[in-house]
Amino acid sequence: MQYQAHRFCVAPMMDWTDRHCRVFHRRLTKRALLYTEMVTADAVIHGDRERLLGFSNEEHPLALQLGGSDPAKLAVAARIGAELGYDEINLNVGCPSDRVQEGRFGACLMAEPQLVAACVAAMRDSQPVPVTVKCRIGIDDQDSESDLTRFIETVAESGCRTFIVHARKAWLKGLSPKENREVPPLDYQRVYRLKDRRPDLTIILNGGIETIEDAQTHLQHLDGVMLGRAAYQNPYLLACVDSVIFGEPSDPTTRGDALAAMLPYVGAHLAKGGRLSNITRHVLGLYHGQPRGRAFRRHLSERATDASATANVLSEAIALAQYGGERQDRSDAA
Repeated sequence: MQYQAHRFCVAPMMDWTDRHCRVFHRRLTKRALLYTEMVTADAVIHGDRERLLGFSNEEHPLALQLGGSDPAKLAVAARIGAELGYDEINLNVGCPSDRVQEGRFGACLMAEPQLVAACVAAMRDSQPVPVTVKCRIGIDDQDSESDLTRFIETVAESGCRTFIVHARKAWLKGLSPKENREVPPLDYQRVYRLKDRRPDLTIILNGGIETIEDAQTHLQHLDGVMLGRAAYQNPYLLACVDSVIFGEPSDPTTRGDALAAMLPYVGAHLAKGGRLSNITRHVLGLYHGQPRGRAFRRHLSERATDASATANVLSEAIALAQYGGERQDRSDAA
């Protein structure tokens, strides 16, 4: 099954795309495909599933990203994800962090395409939802176009039909994860050529996409795009995804409307003993580039972190951003 939602995805990002972030993003777009943070197969099998894997029905379409290299464990984790109701299971073959490498998963697996194929086959055989792979264009000195083609074709033979390709290679030694997102040059043309060679596969581009206009350009060549930090740090760009990318009517949503729609969710979270800052940390970029944006962020940063903070703090921030208030510094701008 190929999801039209793959036309626009929000990337899995550790410590960022948790369930609260995803509910907020869903207030802005109904159609984009959302991803969890990466969860290791061992954590899925042995950990607190509600904490690690719990989600709200409104988050669909939603994919679970797994990390691991043991086909048997990944098969169990994929089955658990499918039983919980995830729409897709994604295997991380792109993260270059030392911790991930020590666990023998992430980008280092690009050196072992046969193992990745075995993992994908086991995951597919264990449950009915699609299994996809997120990878880089190469690693270390194994970064030729033929290396990427060999990796993709080997994994595709296992039945994987969808690949999310970060258009940078990863240096497994010598660069931090942050540097690996910025230092290796982007090579979009290599991903375009991959699609030309394998038109039967669904190829989604990740890496360096900053705007909806950028996304539209890439969609002339590829099946989909995946935005990461741009969608997180400037989330209001998601408000036009349904109409511009999917050609569907979208509810006219102002920034204030999107936040006001979060208030019932905030109240439910607080009633269960959660903290306001668990949610508000994900909305700080909503008024990026807007008048009073800095005042909005300051209000939440100062007030929402208090353990006793209530939903009123978010309501006050909405009013401050929209209409100003006594706390507004008239010189403030995002």
